[in-house]
Amino acid sequence: MKLWTKIIITIIAMLVASFLAGRLWFIAFDVLMPSYLAGMVGGLAAIPVWELMRWISTKYP
Repeated sequence: MKLWTKIIITIIAMLVASFLAGRLWFIAFDVLMPSYLAGMVGGLAAIPVWELMRWISTKYP
């Protein structure tokens, strides 16, 4: 898998994770989620996605 496709998939996963975390936070606490917390959630979501793509690249070259 090429680097640019990994980057695009990772960015999409980060955005989706941040959006969902923000929605869940708003439903639970009725206030907006702080942006630094949403960024942290997105960053933490990127790690397993990147590792999964690395595993797929080595498993299916």
